Amino acid sequence: MDASELAGLLARIDERTAKVVIIGQGYVGLPLAMRAAEVGYRVVGYDISVDRVRSLAAGHSYVEDIGDDEVGAALENGYYPTRDPLDLRGFDVVVITVPTPLHEGVPDLTHIEEAGADIARGLQAGALVSLESTTYPGTTEELLRPILERSGLRAGTDFFLGYSPERIDPGNAEWSLATTPKVVSGLDAGSLRAMEAFYGSLVEKVVPVKSPAEAELTKLLENTFRHVNIALVNELAVFAHELDVDIWNAIDAASTKPFGFMRFTPGPGVGGHCLPIDPSYLAWRVERRLGHRFRFVELANDVNRSMPDYVVRRVQSMLNAEGKATKGARLLLLGLAYKAATSDWRESPSTSIIERLENLGAEVRVHDPLVPADETPGIHRVDCSTDEIEAADLVVLIVNHPDLPLDTIAARAHLVLDTRDALRDVEFRGESL
Repeated sequence: MDASELAGLLARIDERTAKVVIIGQGYVGLPLAMRAAEVGYRVVGYDISVDRVRSLAAGHSYVEDIGDDEVGAALENGYYPTRDPLDLRGFDVVVITVPTPLHEGVPDLTHIEEAGADIARGLQAGALVSLESTTYPGTTEELLRPILERSGLRAGTDFFLGYSPERIDPGNAEWSLATTPKVVSGLDAGSLRAMEAFYGSLVEKVVPVKSPAEAELTKLLENTFRHVNIALVNELAVFAHELDVDIWNAIDAASTKPFGFMRFTPGPGVGGHCLPIDPSYLAWRVERRLGHRFRFVELANDVNRSMPDYVVRRVQSMLNAEGKATKGARLLLLGLAYKAATSDWRESPSTSIIERLENLGAEVRVHDPLVPADETPGIHRVDCSTDEIEAADLVVLIVNHPDLPLDTIAARAHLVLDTRDALRDVEFRGESL
């Protein structure tokens, strides 16, 4: 790589004159685009969704952590939402933040491949390409690099290439994109310098690692760690209930230990993109590349996937104790999202619980103040009103969204199954998970 190419890119980053393209304007890409616009870059936000682009162009956000005022300010600063691949040309920095789902247990990297092909058509010498989408170790070098090099340019020789795992936590008011340390990597020394410079202009601290594969593994390690430990407390919760021991009190007591313990809590299952999917990327890579099974991930998958069934069994047991059958019972489920304070309901355990209960003949009504009703046409949506609470044979608290009327639920519900220990500080008739 010509030293002048790196010096030129670093200067444009330092002066905020670099043209930055963010491919994917979802929960990861939109906050990144807003932050880049905030610090002064010319930002193009690319997304294939017509609705998303129209919404952003009108100054409206569909991501809870990003307000309409932020979008409006970004538009005034030159932020340009688009779905036209021609707008990707002439960039200095491009970041890929597209989804990476699993299909029948196999990683689907189609969106990365398509983004890489779009980038290659407009790639110019001296530009930086960064991948943020969660994937298995080796993707940046083995999959993305050859696609980009169809441009006729060579990574590490003509352009810079790196990987930086996203660490967006929807609904987290304490840790933002800017305040969360950012792991960065580069294909070569020049790429790493470019990655450190770009992300260093966006966040308070960057953490460089030796290679893209190390950075890719870092992301999977973080989520596999959470997945395995959540599975541990989920299985403990099942056994503790059978032993008539309060798992929540035990967790509180264990959390007083100032070393050697980290608090994790049980729940009705795991959701979102990260926990149900990311560890399986690592397990798939280990088995395909090394021929070994990643038994910890397989066991954690089994435990966490079983939790919706366990919740349903607890519902049946509680109704039976009241002399009521599940068939014909009126149930109020609180929460569709996979976690509190977000509208993201990808892979949410709530959907599995609803399906299982309806298959048993229950009349299921669902309240979620954040997930748009038009995204869930087959689900009976209601408000969490006093009438709905009183009319339910059983209220199942799945997600402890802010502003849920916990006092009213505790006082007026006939029976409650609280899967999040949200009602700990009030008296209620029912059980915690």
